[in-house]
Amino acid sequence: MTKTFRTLDDVDVKGKRVLLRVDLNVPMENGRVTDTTRLERVAPTITEISAKGGKVILLAHFGRPKGRDPKESLKPVAAELSRVINKPVAFADECIGVSAQNAVAAMQEGDILCLENTRFHKEEEKNDPAFVAELAKLGDIWVNDAFSAAHRAHASTEGLGHKLPAYAGRTMQAELDALGKALEHPTKPVIAIIGGAKVSTKIDLLENLVRKVDALVIGGGMANTFLHAQGVGIGKSLAEKDLAATALRIVEKAKAANCAIILPVDAVVAFKFEANTPSQAYGLDAIPADGMILDVGPQSIARIRAAIDDAATLVWNGPLGAFEISPFDHGTVAAAKHAAARTKAKKLISVAGGGDTVAALNHAGVAGDFTYVSTAGGAFLEWMEGKPLPGVEVLRIR
Repeated sequence: MTKTFRTLDDVDVKGKRVLLRVDLNVPMENGRVTDTTRLERVAPTITEISAKGGKVILLAHFGRPKGRDPKESLKPVAAELSRVINKPVAFADECIGVSAQNAVAAMQEGDILCLENTRFHKEEEKNDPAFVAELAKLGDIWVNDAFSAAHRAHASTEGLGHKLPAYAGRTMQAELDALGKALEHPTKPVIAIIGGAKVSTKIDLLENLVRKVDALVIGGGMANTFLHAQGVGIGKSLAEKDLAATALRIVEKAKAANCAIILPVDAVVAFKFEANTPSQAYGLDAIPADGMILDVGPQSIARIRAAIDDAATLVWNGPLGAFEISPFDHGTVAAAKHAAARTKAKKLISVAGGGDTVAALNHAGVAGDFTYVSTAGGAFLEWMEGKPLPGVEVLRIR
């Protein structure tokens, strides 16, 4: 596989001012960081540049402030980051202008400085050229390590790549490598598991995937829309009945592309949507008119496990049932555990992403056993839809 992106292997950072775009958008309560996952993810890039004698200048946004807002300051995040990486992290209360310039000028090799929230300036999201130029004054090179913001063409996520030599950080590099293995240069056969509530949010995704994968498992509320489109009585199940024609079009596209569509063949049905309510499995020809499909049934689980066994690569986005309520997590957990076991046995490359998916894999206790789990949400979905991501395109070797 030829290398398509510039990385830290392509640059000597010693003595250079490195503008490093990171994702510090961590959950906070009462001024304290409640989950440090994102800080841990960017730690290797920060410590590597620092250890090599680069001056690390962190750029990040936080929340959605309208102008300066002390509640959205990165100051407490910088303090928590310092604890995570076990190194001092200085803080500048502005990201452009004289105070930022002075803070950068005072840096020694290996120092780490966090600049204030880039979104305190509306020019950040507008990718305003004058704002980009102000940021660019602070650095010699730009390193993008925020894949989760790569689908946005903002000043700090894309604009700087046109002004300064641009490189992917280690987190970005790992994400691009994993995603390349999943869909761009996969080991075939490839299977995709796509679930979740709504077809409407995943039309582009499904249309891209049927051209790229050998089999497509559709689960969750989305599957009900497909079953309804094919004339199956789905009772009171969640479905987007107005999208029946769209569902049939996707099935036709899959046929034309020689992609097998795997829909549920049976379903777990309940009459109330609440935890531990009585439920049972029904064949698709016998779904009660006042029942709700809340999970895939045992025959469907067996079919999905067999499809995973036939695959060399798995891409997963979205749960197969209402996994947040027991026992309707059974299908999702069974499929996740099976994929994890195949991955551990070196028989499967498994890449998963999206908020609900990460939650479901954590719930099944197998997130750590997948080849790669992306926490990037919107960027992961747009990438799976086959859309170019501005913050990635600007790193390509031209």
